[in-house]
Amino acid sequence: MIGMLTIRQNLLETIRGGDPDRFVNQYEYMKLVSNPVSRGRSGTCPKGGTMVNDWGVTYSWPEHVVAPFPVHTPDKLVVKDISKWRETIIAPDPHSFSEEEWARYVDDMAAVDRKEYFATAMAAPGIFERLHYLMGMTDCLANFHEEPEFIREMIDYIADWEIELAKEIVAHQHPDALFHHDDWGTQTRSFLAPETFAEFLVPAYQRVYGFWKQNGVQVIVHHSDSYAANLVPYMIEMGIDVYQGAVSENNIPELIRKYGGKISFHGGIDNGKFDKEDWSHEALRSTLRELVEKSGKHYLIPGFTMGGPGTTYPGIYDTLTEEIQALSKEFFK
Repeated sequence: MIGMLTIRQNLLETIRGGDPDRFVNQYEYMKLVSNPVSRGRSGTCPKGGTMVNDWGVTYSWPEHVVAPFPVHTPDKLVVKDISKWRETIIAPDPHSFSEEEWARYVDDMAAVDRKEYFATAMAAPGIFERLHYLMGMTDCLANFHEEPEFIREMIDYIADWEIELAKEIVAHQHPDALFHHDDWGTQTRSFLAPETFAEFLVPAYQRVYGFWKQNGVQVIVHHSDSYAANLVPYMIEMGIDVYQGAVSENNIPELIRKYGGKISFHGGIDNGKFDKEDWSHEALRSTLRELVEKSGKHYLIPGFTMGGPGTTYPGIYDTLTEEIQALSKEFFK
């Protein structure tokens, strides 16, 4: 009978190849709770304005775009010369926040019904994003080839910082899931060649995700709303349980056939194609049906690819939620 399992149980049955009684519906399984370290003392960038975060990165949010992004004009780069990165990067201390500053986030996590949902910590941006936020995308990619030792040092520095962040979150909030952002590609290509990705990022993420899993986290969900099919074997090595943000170009049904049982996929409905002013309910419905018919009931969490519940244009996320519910009644009888 549909709906007998809790949302939490149904997620585990789905990603473990068990006996789910309905499709996992988008972000329903995660209760996302932030923390004072990730939000930073600099606050958030206002729409139409700018800000400088605790890493020294300048953000801008123009009125006509959907989110803020780092400014990489020459005068705003934090790392202008990678050989001098240690002189220019001063990471904020994750251990410097008071119990009073933690209190509201501790209460938010304590309020999560863990029988029904996963109490989920958030961490963003990730290691690769942090690199190009600090030095710009062009210099970042070039430095992987021209200055690999300095890139490796920076990656280790950021990974060490992420582990210190994790220590604070674990001590205060005791999450049982992690939602971690790090965009690794465009719509059709990964930013790094797989061999470069494996050499530089896999060891760092094994350390970071290994720490989380050694400290109570059962499910690691990694967000990259991009093409990353060529990186999935390395995601498995890192310890990722759910690749969230998988755009349709990844060919999710094929990935499930190849890797189902080792990793699951959350996405398949691209925001770039459907989250727009002239969106079509029928196109949304037909794309969802095709996705679930080709993918099956296991290792798939159908949903939008954005890095959080919701859409840019109102009503579309809820419409997809309703369509997933309708398909559950049809596919799980």
